[in-house]
Amino acid sequence: MADNSWDKCVEKAVNVLESRQVLRSLRPICMSRQNDEGMVNEGDEYEVFDGMRQWDRTSVEVSVSIPTFHKWLHDEPSNGEESVSGDALTEGGKERFKKLLLFSGNDYLGLSSHPTIASAAASAVQEYGMGPKGSALICGYTTYHRLLESSLAELKKKEDCLVCPTGFAANMAAMVAIGSVASLLAASGKPLMNQKVAIFSDALNHASIIDGIRLAERQGNVEVFVYRHCDMYHLNSLLSSCKMKRKVVVTDSLFSMDGDFAPMEELSQLRKEHGFLLVIDDAHGTFVCGENGGGVAEQFNCEADVDLCVGTLSKAAGCHGGFIACSKKWKQLIQSRGRSFIFSTAIPVPMAAAAYAAVVVARKEGWRRKAIWERVKEFEALSGVQISSPIISLVVGNQERALQGSRYLLKSGFHVMAIRPPTVPPNSCRLRVTLSATHTTEDVKKLITALSSCLDYSNTTHIPSYLSPKL
Repeated sequence: MADNSWDKCVEKAVNVLESRQVLRSLRPICMSRQNDEGMVNEGDEYEVFDGMRQWDRTSVEVSVSIPTFHKWLHDEPSNGEESVSGDALTEGGKERFKKLLLFSGNDYLGLSSHPTIASAAASAVQEYGMGPKGSALICGYTTYHRLLESSLAELKKKEDCLVCPTGFAANMAAMVAIGSVASLLAASGKPLMNQKVAIFSDALNHASIIDGIRLAERQGNVEVFVYRHCDMYHLNSLLSSCKMKRKVVVTDSLFSMDGDFAPMEELSQLRKEHGFLLVIDDAHGTFVCGENGGGVAEQFNCEADVDLCVGTLSKAAGCHGGFIACSKKWKQLIQSRGRSFIFSTAIPVPMAAAAYAAVVVARKEGWRRKAIWERVKEFEALSGVQISSPIISLVVGNQERALQGSRYLLKSGFHVMAIRPPTVPPNSCRLRVTLSATHTTEDVKKLITALSSCLDYSNTTHIPSYLSPKL
């Protein structure tokens, strides 16, 4: 991009915000009784374990009430009301529940039930309650949030990080802030066509990316180009024919509905050739992939080629919230222009404390990453299904086949959801199976036996869905 490099663009945009006195700042509130020493520790006081414990199983062993179970079997509509009615929970003084083995969640490392993480949240609740309630720019940002951001920046090998209310909000904020560069640098405030940002988006990107792009497009700041799923030839063709100077490529790193990886090495090469900004949503890769849990970019040794890394704390971290790991300048821009960040209440202090503990535990308990990838290998070996990640997408076609499979698994004691439109396009309905570090080899064997009874693998697609764009 020569003089229009993204580093220079974002620096100019931040300077414009500063000149207009609309550059926003984060002023962390220091919680009472929290000393400086506690804010610079390396997490040495957190208790970690060298293998699975009994409490780990609560992350994959769940129960539903019998009325819920029956409604689910018959695909009856429900607003969840049966789970709180008295007769749903008791009959003759006895609890009425159906126990299920969870194979549909995103708690990949089983950290949602980790006592160290629960203790961090409980301690913060006892000391501070929920903490100051407000947006991060008003009063919701504390030293707990800052500590969490620093740990995530280190994990992602980035200069800084911005914690957001959710992963969805993080993607929305990133896309809108990227688009704002065009209007901030346009003399009139309304960019001409060649001044807009060209965003190239994978056809199967997450809804939060799509909605963020749509909002930026509605604001008149971006032009959108959708490339076929993981098709680098198509992406290169679109990039080569685009005359706009400011280019961005955004992609999921590990696709949530297909379980395949973005071609990171090819994307890195194209970035060198075309000079675009590379943004990845590493929601399903963070803490799961890479030797240190740094995510998909670490696994493919291309962390330096990723400019913005969006992630979530509600999947492998077992907590709640989202984040954007980036440079300090990008953080300044996003916190000043990312609407979903600016106008949302910050995550509560206990959740920030729990999430920081999760970062520490995930780093130190490397056996969890080893365990989940062992389950991946076992599933592939026992089923004969070729997979590349803990997300296993069994595409069966129409909706009824997917529902029949889900109902059979439910009766067999497995919580596996039928994924239907609008989550996936028509005629690509599927059973989405997810593996966890807290599943055992025996769990996997039992699931495969049940799957073999309700699915004909020869008529089931196990490869990514090369479907029409969602945008």
